[in-house]
Amino acid sequence: MVLAAPTVPPPPHTGGLLALIPGTPGLLTVAALGIALLLFLIMKVRLQPFVALLGVSIAVGLAAGLSVTELFGTVQLHPSAHSARADAVSVIETGMGGILGHVAVIIGLGTMLGAILEVSGGAAVLSARLLALFGERRAPLAMGLTGLLFGIPVFFDVGIFVLAPIVYAAAKKSGKSIVLYAMPLLAGLSMTHAFLPPHPGPVAAAGLFKVDLGWVILMGVLCGVPAVLAAWGYAAWIGKRLFVPVPQDMAEAAEEARAAVAAEQATGGGSRCSEPAGELGGGTSPEKPVALGTVLAIIGTPLVLILLATFSSIVLAPPPSTPTSSVQGGPPSGRSVIEFFGHPFVALTLALLLAYYLLGVRRGWSRTSLEKVSTSSLKPVGNILLVVGAGGIFGAVLKGSGVATALSDTFHHVGLPVLVLAYLLALVLRVAQGSATVAIVTTAGIVLPLVEAQGLSQAQLALVIMAISAGSIFASHVNDGGFWMVSKYFGISERDTLKSWTVLESVLSVVGFAAAAVLSLVF
Repeated sequence: MVLAAPTVPPPPHTGGLLALIPGTPGLLTVAALGIALLLFLIMKVRLQPFVALLGVSIAVGLAAGLSVTELFGTVQLHPSAHSARADAVSVIETGMGGILGHVAVIIGLGTMLGAILEVSGGAAVLSARLLALFGERRAPLAMGLTGLLFGIPVFFDVGIFVLAPIVYAAAKKSGKSIVLYAMPLLAGLSMTHAFLPPHPGPVAAAGLFKVDLGWVILMGVLCGVPAVLAAWGYAAWIGKRLFVPVPQDMAEAAEEARAAVAAEQATGGGSRCSEPAGELGGGTSPEKPVALGTVLAIIGTPLVLILLATFSSIVLAPPPSTPTSSVQGGPPSGRSVIEFFGHPFVALTLALLLAYYLLGVRRGWSRTSLEKVSTSSLKPVGNILLVVGAGGIFGAVLKGSGVATALSDTFHHVGLPVLVLAYLLALVLRVAQGSATVAIVTTAGIVLPLVEAQGLSQAQLALVIMAISAGSIFASHVNDGGFWMVSKYFGISERDTLKSWTVLESVLSVVGFAAAAVLSLVF
């Protein structure tokens, strides 16, 4: 092994605010002012989070003494230029490209996979089979399992949109509170959104920490399952004490939408929608029901492949590496094959192609319908990717300016374990500004130098991500879009939403973090 020559550390920055307050105190002041400005812009000015993160990143970089060249690179260089400026790399471009190069592909593939499952009726079939299996008495548990399984490939808000009519129907049939059925469903959707790939938060943190998604999936399951079980327990308790009738306007709107789509399908227009098989069909040949095993196989395929690739490094011997093998090639080893198919890009692509065939082509979908469903699903992803990318910029600026190192050293002297620190930082940012994604990417950028300095293993880094994810869902309240979505979609008053949904999210957060803390004693 040939060691690279040691690089000479760059001289400390002295410009910006550091000209007035030099050293670590100045860097900590920059960090505090930057986070305060970020919260002010998002909470009070109501500035779009991407714009707020980008603006604050630039302000923090300048205040910490980064030059314009360091921040933005060089706009134009003369061909004969030979100077340090010729090699200048933009911190903003590096931060944005570094995180999106990993995250964008995973989120894009996961979004299209979720859309096919949604539009094909996979969610309706999944919940219907679970309701039939568990019976009316255990219908809340069936709702929770539906949210848990369908939430793996589908974003939180999409899951609410698709599964809400099923909650209406179950609550209307039983005559009980809609809270009893909605909260377990929401707990399942929220847990997968916070703890499991391909959702943006854990994927973004894994990209920043350079953690294999297999470890994130494993720790997400180990931390998320106890959390969602505790949340289901609270949902059963509050659902019996808080009666909220089925909102008639939402139920009627769902029926009208179902009738409109059915009429469109009867005339042969549009693509398939997320209705149970047999109710909607093209022309004279209605679609057959989606098999439950098919839905579970499609959801499980990428998870199993990614996990196998991650743990092949532990079970199997590394592939042979010789000077000639890299040039001449040769038959791939078993581990190489597993790692290829288990790479997130390949695993999600295979799952998407499987969904295209099993849920689309084999059931009579045209290639045009598949293309329309896939393309339309990507429209809302742009905002998510920009926010994640801006979080990468924020982290890169903190690191490049020395602010992150100063924060890391300060937190290290405080004596808090990195797991606790990560959780508390994410929790405070979440409660203050509402967005879980912003809380995750901001916290990850702050604690990144601390985890790098400690030399944590992949499993330990995945647990830090779980702590950040747990903190990012604590106490959803009026500054969170999810709060209003739950309140308005299920007809729950703001006061009762605080009693049910806000507390439910806090239970998920605290138990999820507790599970991560216990696991940190083992790994």
